[in-house]
Parts: sequence; C-alpha cells; structure tokens
Amino acid sequence: MANPQTNPGILQLAAELAAGRTTSRKLTEEALARIEDPKGEGKRAFVKVWKAQALAAAEASDQQRKAGLAAGPLAGIPVSIKNLCDVAGETTLAGSKALDDAPPAKADAPVVARLRAAGAVIVGSTNMSEFAFSGVGANPHYGTPGNPADRKRVPGGSSSGAAVSVGDRMAVAALGTDTGGSVRIPAAVCGIVGFKPTARRVPIDGVVPLSTSLDSIGPLANSVECCAIVDAVFAGESIAVPEAVPLAGLRFGVPRQFVMDELDPAVAKAFERACNALATKGVRVEQVDLPQLNELPAINAKGGFAASEAYAWHRRLIERRGKDYDQLVYPRIMRGKDMSAASYIHLLAARADFQKRVWAATSHYDAVVMPTCAIAAPTLEEVSTPEGFTKKNLLLLRNTAAGNFLDCCGISLPCHADGELPVGFMLM
Repeated sequence: MANPQTNPGILQLAAELAAGRTTSRKLTEEALARIEDPKGEGKRAFVKVWKAQALAAAEASDQQRKAGLAAGPLAGIPVSIKNLCDVAGETTLAGSKALDDAPPAKADAPVVARLRAAGAVIVGSTNMSEFAFSGVGANPHYGTPGNPADRKRVPGGSSSGAAVSVGDRMAVAALGTDTGGSVRIPAAVCGIVGFKPTARRVPIDGVVPLSTSLDSIGPLANSVECCAIVDAVFAGESIAVPEAVPLAGLRFGVPRQFVMDELDPAVAKAFERACNALATKGVRVEQVDLPQLNELPAINAKGGFAASEAYAWHRRLIERRGKDYDQLVYPRIMRGKDMSAASYIHLLAARADFQKRVWAATSHYDAVVMPTCAIAAPTLEEVSTPEGFTKKNLLLLRNTAAGNFLDCCGISLPCHADGELPVGFMLM
C-alpha cells in the first residue's frame, strides 16, 4: 500500500535544489517516468502530459538557479493541474469529449500563470469527473485512475487525477477545484492533504465552471505546509508558512446532526481516535447541536446552485453535444433546467440565512470538525451501477458540501493508521 506521508515535501525538495543535491530536471524526469510507467496509473490519471514543455521548464529553472535566481520554494518543482484550467494553445476538455471541438485557449488561466511565475514545472493536466460533477472520480471517457491505497477502489472526485498524481509521486502538488468537496474528497480517500479556501480567494477566470457561487480552487499535497505554500501562490500572496498553533486550549465542535450519520465503522473509529489524540494534547473537543445542518437536503432539493448554474453554462453545449456527456453527469446538470428565477432567488436568500445561523452557533469554536467523508473509498464494482454510484456519491459529498454552502475554508487531513484504508479528518 502506498504511503503518501513519506513522500518528500516542497520545502525539503527546495532545500535539496538549493544545496545542489538534486536538479529540477532530475525531479521532472522522475515524475514523468512514473506517469509513463505502464504498470502505473499515469495514463488514467492524466488527460494530457506536457513532457517537452516540462523538461524545457525544468532545464530553464536549473539554469536560473545556477545564476542565483530562484523564484521561491516552488521553483523547479513538478506540479499537476486539473483538466478544466485554460492553458494557452490547448483545448480545455474538463474531463469530457463534448468540448473536443472547442477552440484552443488564448491564454493561461490566472491561477496557471501564477504557478508558472512561481517557477513550478507543470507536468500535465489531470483527469477528473466529467465537468467536475461527481465525488466518485469515475470517468467513462479517459478511464478511472485507481486509488493509491487500493487500485480496486475509486480515487474520489472530482479532482481524481490530481490526488493520484500526488499520491503516486507523479507530481509534488496538484491544482484541484472544490464545488462540493472535489479537493477534500479525493485527498481524504487517497490519504493526502487537501485544502479548500473560501470561494473568492483564488480567481476562477479561465477555469470551466461548475457553480460560480460555490467553485473554489485549492491545492492537494502531502502536508499542510505544502498546501499553505501552493495556496499562497494560487491567491497571489507572498509565500509564508504560518507557525503551528499550540493545540492546548483550542476548541473544536463536532456537530451531533447530519454529518455523523451513516458513518462507515472504519471512518467512525479513525475519527474518534483522532479526536481522543487531540484531547490528550489539550484540545477541547465538544459535541455541538447544529440542527440547521438537517435543513440542507430540503434547501437544495431542486438541485441547488450546482445544477442551476451548471445548466446555465451547459445548455447550448448540451443542445449540440448532449449525447457525448457522461450519462451519470448529464441528468444532474439537466435538473437545473427546471429551476425558475424565483426558486434561484429564494435559494440565494435561504443560503444567506443559513450561513448567518450556523456561523452564530459556531462562532466560539476555533473549528468545526467531522470526518471528511462518511465512507472510505468505495470499490469500482460498488459504483458500477447507477444506483450504487448515486448512493456512494451522496455519502462521499455530504459532509464536504456543507462547507461549500457555508463558504467556509476547509482542510482534510489523513487520520487513518498504517494498514487501514485512508480516512480524512476535516477542519472547517
């Protein structure tokens, strides 16, 4: 079983580069070799691999470093980007076949341009749930990458290839997007760290939208430190890894309602063990009544922001290429067709009211904590039927989607023991 926790982090590799113990070319060649390995998941984890460009960028990075120029800790480090980001000269596919006749992008998305400016070496564009509309990570067009912990299990979605690229050392960090959990879910079930910022922290221009109200861009990496570095680059801020906060005296609230229902025994056990470990370090872990969370299914009963806003973007493409869509994604987008303007305006008001009430009820906690996903990664077989897919998808998405609706930042940390299936511990 792969253990991503032992993979080297950004600062470790930056120190090796600075000391001349390795080169960007060597790191990039190793990442590309893993992508190309026929026994590995590279051909399913990546939709496009930019080998020549990556090697040229690595070579340039090494030359700059020799001249005493390094843009920062990401300089010369191999990273991957999700297949819905514009890259100048490339057709943006968003994990679909329906966009294969779209014109090539004229410019890099701002977030891609920021990675390049930070000196990152972009090795390729990672596979994803089509149009980012599922938490499972299955893709009928480009294949489904196997989970690093167990290849017979799904990688989680929608940033499936992003998580596998990091877990399998095909990239040191990855760009993911998160509309209902698409960074945190694959991070949780693949055993790495995933961070979702608030929606407006990182510009989403040049990124195919799912829901403009909920979409956010976040990093997947091997540590919180790595995520902090990449998030700063995404947000256009100067890179500063925050000091670790002393644990003693922190207050974490565990909601009694909604997010703790129908947990896998393995998930419940790992989460309880993590809470107990925090308590021994002086964290006050308290159960908190949040009956408001039970309202979420009713508030989003008509498909919520994702269906309505996705349909607004997709309707013309569906008229032309609807038959080419993933048949499990197509009906989810089509739910948005029936939402009236009045229902959408009602949804906006319901969200604002919901946020106000939940924030007030949790304002005295440093974080609200819960399992990232109610279940561990399901097997490919378990999601092979429409019924199985729908059931597992809902359980994977339920807890994380609450964070998007609240527009809280959230992070998923691995909390499983060696030999156990990966489980995520989410702080919101």
